[in-house]
Amino acid sequence: MLNQKEITFVIIISLILAFTISLMESLEIFLYTLLFIFLILLINTFAKKIAAFYLDSEIKIKLWELKRFGLLHFMNITPIKSTHPSREFKKPFLAGAFLPIIVTAFSFGYLTWMASLIFEVKSKTYKAAKRHGFYSFTEMPEYHIGLIAASGILANLLFALIGYLINFPLFTKLNIYYAFFNMIPISSLDGNKIFFGSKLLWSFLTIIVLIALGISFVI
Repeated sequence: MLNQKEITFVIIISLILAFTISLMESLEIFLYTLLFIFLILLINTFAKKIAAFYLDSEIKIKLWELKRFGLLHFMNITPIKSTHPSREFKKPFLAGAFLPIIVTAFSFGYLTWMASLIFEVKSKTYKAAKRHGFYSFTEMPEYHIGLIAASGILANLLFALIGYLINFPLFTKLNIYYAFFNMIPISSLDGNKIFFGSKLLWSFLTIIVLIALGISFVI
């Protein structure tokens, strides 16, 4: 289900997040963290791909990039009038790779940004035609995109609970932290896709994630 490029992105981000999270710890903690982060990314990715399949679409996992600077772009809002070329980066800023390092450095190792991967979705016209009639749903509704993003968040929360039940507190916390950062409604992150797909769904998931985050501090 994952192509070579997607696997490469998952491995790179696993290494970056494991390094930044365990920067002040031992090599043993780094190896445990690397394994857990890798599993968390796979859980999130496979949940989205399964949800996309049942919504007659397919997704591609990518590294989060910023191609322009400015509040509208950061909020993933396209202005009606033409954009200013002067606000475009000469090369896309690899936010998914560099933000964890930057945030960790400025927080002296006490905080790591964990939202690094995004997805692009494309509907499968031939499958949609069978269910809805030809030319139906050639464009993915924002609600469906939001559901795909939400499936990844729910999968991480479910495995956080499983980690707690089998006494793997680090795995539980990392799942919750990953869900929390990805729920932030900015740029192309899952939280923004869920927010524009269904504000009710985003509010519901945000409450659950915040409750889980509070619990994680006492585990």
